[in-house]
Amino acid sequence: MSAQPTFAPRNNQIFEAPRQGALLDAHAHIAVVGAGVFGGWTALWLRRLGFRVTLVDAWGPGNSRASSGDETRVIRSTYGANETYFDLNVRAIELWREHQQKWNKKMFFNSGVLWFCYDEAPEMIEATLPFMKKHGLEYQYISKTEAAQRYPHIYTNDLHHLVLDPHGGYLKARESCQTVLEAFVREGGTYVNALVQPTAIENGKMTTLSLSNGTRLSADAYVFACGSWLRRLFPDVLGTIITCTKQEAYYLGVPASHTAYFDHMPAWIDLDGEDFYYGIPGNTYRGFKVGVDKRGDIFDPTDGERVANAEVLTKARAFMAHRFPPLKNAPLVENRVCPYENSPDGNFILDTHPEAENCWFLGGGSGHGYKHGPALGELAADIISGKRPLENLFRMRE
Repeated sequence: MSAQPTFAPRNNQIFEAPRQGALLDAHAHIAVVGAGVFGGWTALWLRRLGFRVTLVDAWGPGNSRASSGDETRVIRSTYGANETYFDLNVRAIELWREHQQKWNKKMFFNSGVLWFCYDEAPEMIEATLPFMKKHGLEYQYISKTEAAQRYPHIYTNDLHHLVLDPHGGYLKARESCQTVLEAFVREGGTYVNALVQPTAIENGKMTTLSLSNGTRLSADAYVFACGSWLRRLFPDVLGTIITCTKQEAYYLGVPASHTAYFDHMPAWIDLDGEDFYYGIPGNTYRGFKVGVDKRGDIFDPTDGERVANAEVLTKARAFMAHRFPPLKNAPLVENRVCPYENSPDGNFILDTHPEAENCWFLGGGSGHGYKHGPALGELAADIISGKRPLENLFRMRE
C-alpha cells in the first residue's frame, strides 16, 4: 500500500487517443520476465488466452529479494477520487475469492481494514464514497466511543473517528506467488529459473534474451514484469522513471493475554500523514505486523542487506506503544525489508519499449500493487495480446 501516489497524468501530459499494441497471432510465443504478483498473474492469463508462454525468474516466485515476497499484504479499496484503481480492486477481490476456491488454497483473509482518522472528513475516505455506493461496498463509521468498546486495546483519544472497510483484509504474499506459478505450469506454461539479460534491439523489435543458464530464449513478444530490476535491465529508458526504496516491516510478539484481541482484529491503516503506518495483526501467526510506508532510502534489490534501520525501528515501536498500549514492551520477533519499485507518481506502468513494439514493461507497483495482481494481470494480458487499447493512466511519460 502507499501513502504518497498522486495518480495524476505523468508530467501533465494527456494522450488524446488510446494506442493499441499489435494483435498477436493465436500461436505466438510470449516470454514473461518476473514471477512476482504482476508477472505471474499476467503469464497465467496470457496462457489462458491460448498463447505459448515462458515465465522466467532469477530467484523464484515470492523470493526474499522481491517486492512480492514477505508473508502478507493489505488489500483495501480506498483510493480517494481515482475510480480506475477502485474498479480494479473490486475485480481483484472477486478474482482472489474465485481462485482460492478453485485452487483450494486460502489466499485472501477478509478480516476488514480499519482506518484511523484524525480529521472529520479525510479526503482519502470521502472521495471514495461515490464508488463505494456504486458497488455496494459501503464502509462503517465508528465513533471514538464505539471504538473504545469494540477495540479496548487501541488508543483512540487523539483520533476523530475510525472507518471500517469490511470488504478488505489481507493476502498471503509469497505463498500466493508460488500458488500462481504452480497453476501456470499445470495449465501448460513453461517456467525457467534463470537470470535474464536483454539483447540488442533490431529493426524495432527485441529478438532474444540471454539467460544465466547459458541458453537463449526467443519469443514473439517480451513482457518485463521484474519489479525493481526494471531500472537495471533498461537504464536508458527506465533509469529516471523507476526507483527502488528500502521499506521496513516489523513483527512484534503479542502478549499471550491479548492474543484474542489482536489476532482477530482487522488490518489497519493510520492516516497520520507523516510515516503512514499500516499493519496486519493476525498475519498468519507470524506476529503483529507493522509496516512503514514513508519512502525509505534508495536500495539495491540484489545486493542490499535486509537489516533494520535502528532509527526507523525506534520510531515504529514508539508509534505502536502509543496506538496499541499492550504492545509497549512487546519483543521484536522478526523484521523484513520490502523493496518498493516506485514510479514517479505512484501509477502503474504498462507500456511498450519506445524502440521495440514487441517489448512490454509492466511495473510501478509503488507499494500498492500486490492487491491488484489478478485483475491487473487480466487487463495486461488483454492489452499485450492486442485485444484492447493501452490504459493512458499506465503509460510512460517522457
